[in-house]
Amino acid sequence: MKTICLYFEIHQIIHLKRYRFFDIGTDHYYYDDYENERSITDIANRSYMPALTAIGEMIKEHGQYFKVAFSLSGTGLEQLEFHAPQVIAKLQELNQTGCVEFLAEPFSHGLSSLANEETFALDVKKQMAKIEELFGKKPTVARNSSLIYSDDIGAQIAAMGFKGMLTEGAKHVLGWKSPHYVYNCNMAPNLKLLLRDVELSDDISLRFNNSDWEGYPLFADDYINRIARLPEEEQIINIFMELSALGIAQPLSSNILDFLKALPGCAKAKGITFSTPTEICMKVKSMGDLNVPDTLSWVDEERDVSCWLGNAMQREAFNKLYSVADRLRIADDPRINQDWDYLQASNNFRFMTTKPSNVGLDRGIYSGPFDAFTNYMNILGDFINRVNALYPQEIENDELNALLTTIRNQGDEIEMKDKEITRLKARLQKLGIAEDEPKTAEPKKAAAPKKAAAVKKEPAKKAAPKKAPTKKTPTKKSPAKKAVSPKTKEKK
Repeated sequence: MKTICLYFEIHQIIHLKRYRFFDIGTDHYYYDDYENERSITDIANRSYMPALTAIGEMIKEHGQYFKVAFSLSGTGLEQLEFHAPQVIAKLQELNQTGCVEFLAEPFSHGLSSLANEETFALDVKKQMAKIEELFGKKPTVARNSSLIYSDDIGAQIAAMGFKGMLTEGAKHVLGWKSPHYVYNCNMAPNLKLLLRDVELSDDISLRFNNSDWEGYPLFADDYINRIARLPEEEQIINIFMELSALGIAQPLSSNILDFLKALPGCAKAKGITFSTPTEICMKVKSMGDLNVPDTLSWVDEERDVSCWLGNAMQREAFNKLYSVADRLRIADDPRINQDWDYLQASNNFRFMTTKPSNVGLDRGIYSGPFDAFTNYMNILGDFINRVNALYPQEIENDELNALLTTIRNQGDEIEMKDKEITRLKARLQKLGIAEDEPKTAEPKKAAAPKKAAAVKKEPAKKAAPKKAPTKKTPTKKSPAKKAVSPKTKEKK
């Protein structure tokens, strides 16, 4: 039986103010409060509230038959709490129906998964805590910012205990395969992968009101009939879009909400159900590995990360931001922590793109990518000065520096061994060989020690290696202490 899993994303862009070079060191407040309030109020009135009200009516009419999932960034939730609390109240009301699931994702809606494993884990855990605080539920399925995914990221998500993860059903990854099956992570077979149907999702979110589109006008019964005509064995249809598509990208005057409300009735007539992502992960078996060695996303034709890291300016800003990631994990300053979350938001790097895009890019206050880069780097420079003042990078004690170098190098070696063991276990499982069978000597020699234990047990007298630690890159990971983060926005 075919089932539809319908997902909506809510993330708010945090608008930065004009920050000149002469502001550095004198003004540490980086946000345009007027523009943030204006834009959030506008999108709440024109999209979020009408769309969520329509979803509530659908649940009321169809009961447990209709289900929906939401992916909410932590920064977006903070801004809604401050500027549009009625949206939070409506989401809590929908939550009480039992027909809603909330996904885990990075709190910052940023690119931490491409930079630092420990930072990424804390980013996700912070968002999960926010979801549990507001809705009383702990997410069991994850999605990364903009559906960013690779084999390595999947392994990180699996290590955090998630049952499944949503990502893009990109053609260059799937090849001849269909997105309408459940797959699993190549490096972590227990993590199930749910793939967004690109065409069916974009027909609603991008093309619905386009009179030049060959599928215009799109009616609910025709849309469901297309799903019903899929091969019988293709049973899982994941439809994912930004909630703002309902009212902003596709104006309410296009009757987009009438189309949405007609979907459950048309689906029921064809014997098609609705499911939550956790239900699918629990009930549906994987069809096999999905190999994603290179990072993909749902943005632009390339479906990669080039819209954020495709030019030298973006990479410079990215590397400079995450150069302080290790020190930020021990930060106990609420203002520093909140600025860290907001400066990580992926839209800060998107504004700097020089790529052409088939989706319109609103650069906000910026006249172009160079303007966006200059403003962001001015803010980032001041932020890093503040971090350095609290947590100096240089430590005078040479012996302690040597010890830290040894620990970092050993941590990297342990991480590499962990990944190799994970790959070997996956291969054994595919070959039908139990892990405790003495088929190979390597996996059975010793279990990989935890990285935290490696830090604690390192003898202080051990000599430091002569080789200096290599400069961190966006793919390096290093262990560190857990951050303490604020829950509410501090205003100037």
